[in-house]
Amino acid sequence: MDINAVVEEVARVVRGKEEEIRKAITCLLAGGHLLIEDIPGVGKTTLALALSKVMNLGFSRIQFTSDLLPSDITGTSVYDQSKREFVFKPGPVFNNVVLADEINRATPKTQSALLEAMAERQVTVDGNTYDLPEPFFVIATQNPIEYHGTYPLPESQMDRFMVRLSLGYPDPDTERDIVMGINPLERVNTLREVASSREILSAMEEVRKVYISPEVAELIVSIATQTRSDPNIILGVSTRGSLHLAQCARALAYTKERDFVVPEDVLEMAVPVLAHRLIVREGVDKEGALKEVLQRVEVPR
Repeated sequence: MDINAVVEEVARVVRGKEEEIRKAITCLLAGGHLLIEDIPGVGKTTLALALSKVMNLGFSRIQFTSDLLPSDITGTSVYDQSKREFVFKPGPVFNNVVLADEINRATPKTQSALLEAMAERQVTVDGNTYDLPEPFFVIATQNPIEYHGTYPLPESQMDRFMVRLSLGYPDPDTERDIVMGINPLERVNTLREVASSREILSAMEEVRKVYISPEVAELIVSIATQTRSDPNIILGVSTRGSLHLAQCARALAYTKERDFVVPEDVLEMAVPVLAHRLIVREGVDKEGALKEVLQRVEVPR
């Protein structure tokens, strides 16, 4: 699988965000799910669509609203008169890439239906269990500014997302080119397919084989341990967070064509993997607190 080709092709419609695209692909290869916290209109939906198109993956979009039901996500059993039995009709979660748009607008019960599918990679309806397709990658979005009519994800559910990203505004030159050209969403269908689900699954298997030395593992544990004792942090990184950082470091090393992890891989992924899991004191910035921790840890050579 040519990671650079995927990044370059997606960057044709998500302009000026190559680093964020690479981190999204890293999250996919690590077997995790992605949370994008950003204001509307900066390309979150375009990124999800482009990734599915370029990698030839099934795609579905779920618009989360306050009246969305769990069955609207997982599917439901419908009575088939010709067969005289109930038949399961799969919901939109049965796709390779699932865009959960504005996830914090749905009720906690509905949010939990998706988060259960993310964790178990299966859904249970009427006592029957159905496996989700592989690869299975959820890209959830939420607006961090607007809180009216929202149900913020509790920390235990935020912890389920391996990576959190923010796309941010494009630079003025890139935005000018976007304004002068065609709507990026309309250009998604012009993208080439440069990877397949089989190649992605093979790459995910190779990522699991990437070597982490005891010294690098100690660095990961040291970062997590220091977040638990920092005076500005009320709740530090969980063991799941440490494991997710290790998985993402492996995937990042793979995208850089290495079969071993170096400390720089860990440090590069630490903020997008760990910052959203922290509970900090009032007035303290999560990313700022984590960066202070990273400056104090001893980095092996």
